[in-house]
Amino acid sequence: MSMAGNLRKVGSLGRVGSLRKVGGLRRVARLGRRGARVDLSHPARSPLGSSVVNCVTYREGVRQPVGRDLVESVERIRKTDDGFVWLGLHEPTEREFAGIADLFDLHPLAVEDAVHAHQRPKVERYDHTLFAVFKTVCYVEHTELTATSEVVDTGEIMVFVGRDFVITVRHGRHGSLGPLREELEGAPEQLAQGPAAVLHAIADHVVDDYLAATDAVQSDIDQVETAVFAPDGERLDPGRIYQLKRELLELKRAVVPLGRPLQVLATQPMRVIAPEIQAYFRDVDDHLKRATEQIAAFDELLNSILQAHLAQVTVAQNEDMRKITAWAAVIAVPTMVCGMYGMNFDHMPELHWKYGYPVVMGLVATVCLTLYRGFRRSGWL
Repeated sequence: MSMAGNLRKVGSLGRVGSLRKVGGLRRVARLGRRGARVDLSHPARSPLGSSVVNCVTYREGVRQPVGRDLVESVERIRKTDDGFVWLGLHEPTEREFAGIADLFDLHPLAVEDAVHAHQRPKVERYDHTLFAVFKTVCYVEHTELTATSEVVDTGEIMVFVGRDFVITVRHGRHGSLGPLREELEGAPEQLAQGPAAVLHAIADHVVDDYLAATDAVQSDIDQVETAVFAPDGERLDPGRIYQLKRELLELKRAVVPLGRPLQVLATQPMRVIAPEIQAYFRDVDDHLKRATEQIAAFDELLNSILQAHLAQVTVAQNEDMRKITAWAAVIAVPTMVCGMYGMNFDHMPELHWKYGYPVVMGLVATVCLTLYRGFRRSGWL
């Protein structure tokens, strides 16, 4: 039975109290050995439906073989004061997370935030544990932007950092940390710096996704801008612009609030983060500011595009009204003449004149042609 497999049973026990209840946990583990073995430490979702994605021990930046019991591994790390445990979970339930919370002595408020999600980006300190919340962002590919297209999908990553452990809790359909874990394992000197290095790598990974999303959104904005200033731009559906603004607002809610937590990680002294690691958080903060500035620029650009589109629609409507007015003026001439001669009076000038009809028709045609040419020269027709 793998270490992460035993962890799944730890979570099912509820709140186990402390590390002294190792014997009870082992009895539960022995009960599970009657079935087939399943390696829950593989960086993929457990086939048993557990929320445990991965559980690995690192010493001097090197991944260690999977142990038989998580509690024994944690005790051994704490006795030797060497290495740390990285535990990854995906949308755990309260029951699954209860035993983990007791094992690592996590604060109940942080546990509640990690289980229920929908939190703002933040950093909180609880005794010897640091709790950080990051909003993850993923650009949703689409063939054509419509008024209902989903452009940005968001999720969350909660990170518990202690002296000898890192617990990551992921919510959402994206933001997998498997590739990041493999990248870190390829750089043992970075993992050797401890849990704080993992926290920095996660923050850097999240902010890099922000930059990738903003670059992709810029392509959508360029397409909308091109469509607005096309010859038939007034026919563009304004819902596309509003949809982009809504999706940009969701991106802004994920990116902008992270500024303050990153400043805290980069400047304020913390027990679990060495001063040399804090310098790297300042670099992540610089990247975040770039993403924030891009989002602010996109918002202003979309406002300008929307105003330009509305101005184009107004100009097109004014042109239509001028054409209608010009034709109404031309048609008013024969309408007036026909109205005068349709009053059926017995005594009317030229009523019985031989040339009356051609003279009136010629006069009407001359006036209408003069009005038409005048409107054409002024650009109304």
